[in-house]
Amino acid sequence: MWIDVIRALALVAVIEGLAPFIAPSAWRDTMIRLAEIDARRLRLFGGVLIAAGVVVLQLVH
Repeated sequence: MWIDVIRALALVAVIEGLAPFIAPSAWRDTMIRLAEIDARRLRLFGGVLIAAGVVVLQLVH
């Protein structure tokens, strides 16, 4: 089980690294804009991403 968690985290690292590797300027601009969004909206966005991820994991599993 732990090996699956490590694999999942490694895949997240690969995916997260693609944007700054491929388009560093666009990624930086996006991070600057995200820093200006209030915490409530970021939290809501994070919650939606978590829910979507859980749904996709359930569909795939």
